Amino acid sequence: MTRRFLALLTAALLSLGLLGSTASAAGPWYDASNPQTPDSEVNVVGEPFQGTTSSGAVQGMVDGHTHMFSDLGFGGNAVCGATWSAAGPATALQDCAHHYPDGSGATLENLTNSQVGGNIFATHDPNGWPTFTSWPTWSSFTHQQMYYKWVERAWRGGQRIMVNDLVNNSGLCQILGTLKPPNKYSCDDMEAIRREAAAARSLEAFIDAQFGGAGKGWYRIVTSPQQARDVVAQGKLAVVLGVEVSEPFGCKQTLGIPGCDKAAIDRGLDEFKSLGISSMFLCHKFDNALCGVRYDEGTTGVIVNLGQFITTGTWWNPQTCKPGEVPDNTVSGGALPPSVVPAAPLAVMPVYPAGPHCNPRGLTDLGDYALRGMIKRGMIVELDHMSAKAADRALDILEDANYGGAVSSHSWMNDQFMDRMFRLGGVATQYGHGAAQFVSEWQASRAVRAKYGVAYGYGMDMNGFGGTPPPPGAGSAMSYPFTSVDGGSTLTRQVSGQRTFDYNVEGVAHYGMIPDWVADTTGRAPELKADLLGGAESYLRTMERARGWQAQTNLARGKPTSASSSQWDPWGSFSPSKANDGNWGTRWASNWGPTAWWQVDLGSAQPVSRVGIYWEAAYAKSFTVQVSNDGWNWREVWSTAGQVSAGTGGVDTAVFPTTNARWVRINNTVRGLPNYGYSIHEVDIYAK
Repeated sequence: MTRRFLALLTAALLSLGLLGSTASAAGPWYDASNPQTPDSEVNVVGEPFQGTTSSGAVQGMVDGHTHMFSDLGFGGNAVCGATWSAAGPATALQDCAHHYPDGSGATLENLTNSQVGGNIFATHDPNGWPTFTSWPTWSSFTHQQMYYKWVERAWRGGQRIMVNDLVNNSGLCQILGTLKPPNKYSCDDMEAIRREAAAARSLEAFIDAQFGGAGKGWYRIVTSPQQARDVVAQGKLAVVLGVEVSEPFGCKQTLGIPGCDKAAIDRGLDEFKSLGISSMFLCHKFDNALCGVRYDEGTTGVIVNLGQFITTGTWWNPQTCKPGEVPDNTVSGGALPPSVVPAAPLAVMPVYPAGPHCNPRGLTDLGDYALRGMIKRGMIVELDHMSAKAADRALDILEDANYGGAVSSHSWMNDQFMDRMFRLGGVATQYGHGAAQFVSEWQASRAVRAKYGVAYGYGMDMNGFGGTPPPPGAGSAMSYPFTSVDGGSTLTRQVSGQRTFDYNVEGVAHYGMIPDWVADTTGRAPELKADLLGGAESYLRTMERARGWQAQTNLARGKPTSASSSQWDPWGSFSPSKANDGNWGTRWASNWGPTAWWQVDLGSAQPVSRVGIYWEAAYAKSFTVQVSNDGWNWREVWSTAGQVSAGTGGVDTAVFPTTNARWVRINNTVRGLPNYGYSIHEVDIYAK
């Protein structure tokens, strides 16, 4: 008999009372032998799939972006209800104190909940377990959606990797501490990360105790791709820890002045590794000392912008995008909602120019250093939330290093950068929109993903102030009971206490309803199943590229150089050798003129396939890379012509089929700054 038939038969027998509970010491490995009672139900029948494909690939869905412990961030004053409690669900699933008695004091909830019509005094029933009259819902940003039993249901429904981003925002924390005092915890980002990392380990131990002891639970925190592969092959959930905070390592900026230095960045990165953290964002919501952000739109953007002002003394500074610039989101300005004015009564929000908006702040020198520090430590680089200018520069550096550990985890990176990220070996998990939009965006990305052999995943951003899929309406393609995405389990409506959740009525009210949403999306597009089941493998390949990276030998470093010209200056040298001396404080500069070339003699013919050029402000809009074996006869191997992102300054990385060459020349033909010449800080040349 097939797994699906057995699952359906078992479900039918259970419903008739002809089978007893399997939650006993002698029961199957996927049922708790010592469950917490009472507790939320899983409502899944069938054994989680295990093993690998014939090629050795793991199978399962991946959620690349979620926040299981948001209740411990933001001062403990934003997300109401805990992920778990040893005292049971009645203790864990309680509303915030300031939401009682009727929800009218829930300012953040009422500002962000799209279903209350902008009424900041809207009411809701604050009682959670066991009635859940008013929450959780798909539109509520401030109520716990990731209770551990709900996550268990998602795992049983076919998910095998969950990236749990430890999260905080000091500005929002301070606003809430002013509007709804007191905060439970410090607003410091690093303290929040430590607190949430410890909670993740405590939850792992709590679940292990229910399943027979250490290492036996379904929730497994992993710190390497091999650990993750082993966990997924066992049929369990591999939990990857990430970081998404606004001021990591204390790297805030106050009136533009950095609050950290390189030593603080190194200490912070080393601490992250010791905590088992595998991925991180360099910036999030606020322009910090590392990079500028991609702005939030609407009311959320206004609140976040106020948070930046409170913590840094600066507002966002959007400019109208110039022709050809990749835009960030367009933001609102001019007025603060009256309900948040008490948090900063003297604040006057700027009036901004017309959109589309571009953030002029890119990747800073400290951000460059932090990014390279992540590369050295084999960490996954999250590109979402960077301004377009910062993401472009980050991709330049990743390309020059040939570093494939890059991720866009919840659709906060402009799609124009996707091809570059996939070419490196990165992966994207799409924001968990409503089923119709999710399927549409999956279809739109199929061509570029097929080009690089990348499967698909979702980034639900649960507990992350982004919202979850709404009720699907008349177009829903799922009904109860339904079969899991792998075909081996049967799921019925999820029951928590006295509440029964129905996806067709309520959308994705909590994390346990992800399988229901997947049934809808794959019902609309059956081909999506294979892409989702391949998501775990694609994510782990990117993780392996990060951990397996090794610095390559720069063939150009210290080799003899020459140029068509060099600028003379009585205060310093701009000779050709300054572009391959390994010193970022020096540079070659040509005489002022329309064309110029720079070349290096590698000493002997060697395989060459990649050239990285780090420009000073005087960059080339148009140039070619040429090679020669005799220094006289040159052939072109690469050109800016036809390249989407080349010739814009910063870093250019030329990748071309491997060729043998002794001399490599950069032939500049169109200046980026018409009144100057060309200037290069460093040239890197690699064999592959």
